[in-house]
Amino acid sequence: MTDSLFGSNLVAMVTPMRPDRTISQPGLAGLVDHLLNTGCDGLVVGGTTGEAPTLTEAESVRLVRAVAARTQGRAKVIAGIGTYDTASSIRRAREAEAAGADALLLVCPYYSRPTQAGVVAHSVAVADATELPVMLYDVPARTGISMEAATLIELAGHPRIRAVKDAKGDLFEAMSVMARTSLAYYCGIDELNLPYLACGATGLVSVVGNAFADRNAALIRAVRGGDLGSAQAIQNALLPLADAVMRTSQGAIMAKAALAELGIIPHATVRLPLVESPMPHLARLRDALGDRVGPELIAAGAGS
Repeated sequence: MTDSLFGSNLVAMVTPMRPDRTISQPGLAGLVDHLLNTGCDGLVVGGTTGEAPTLTEAESVRLVRAVAARTQGRAKVIAGIGTYDTASSIRRAREAEAAGADALLLVCPYYSRPTQAGVVAHSVAVADATELPVMLYDVPARTGISMEAATLIELAGHPRIRAVKDAKGDLFEAMSVMARTSLAYYCGIDELNLPYLACGATGLVSVVGNAFADRNAALIRAVRGGDLGSAQAIQNALLPLADAVMRTSQGAIMAKAALAELGIIPHATVRLPLVESPMPHLARLRDALGDRVGPELIAAGAGS
């Protein structure tokens, strides 16, 4: 059921930009086509990797509308609408619904650091505002607070709160919540994709998938088919890319750099306060791209 709501092989899309830092519509169209062609069945628009804090509300709506029109139902469109202000998040949720989003990604309120009771009240208010399914986004390294297990279990009682993007990395807590609720878990840490899938996660919300969604699709197939040997080989081959993208400058910066290196988008431009990757990081990325997982491993995953 959750696959039908959100997909399984999700990508946290970058927002392609021109050198003047305006959004590139041709770049966006080309990226969406690339993701669809490489097996992505869920597109997260305006999330962390999409540089959400730098997007205006009008830009966010236009992005959702453009991606929904381009996908034409071939993948779910999940709109990142979370802010530190509940009223603003509600407004953005309604705008995303009107623009054609299939689901919402709701980050834990950042900077304000509410209590867990505040997190619950905020999440329920946003979930009540539309008819769309909601994926909670637990990323304490960015927000300053976690969604505690008790909070997630309580929120699972809401009929539209159906999933969690877990970027916290506490596998025991994730397994515990999965055991006690019907929440679908999505790994939001590329370095841990295989462990999360092996522990019962429904799918991935990947940054590396901007460039290599086909590798993630093969990983998911291998795990679901019980072929952990192939799954481990795919994950091991992807580790240098995960390292170069996620453990150097910053995910959005390096994902755009990878896409530009591969010719999928024309520019690696990011908006301030982000700046493009320094040369040592770019060299590390190029080495990883040169050693990326080969087609024989993809075929192994496909056969699972």
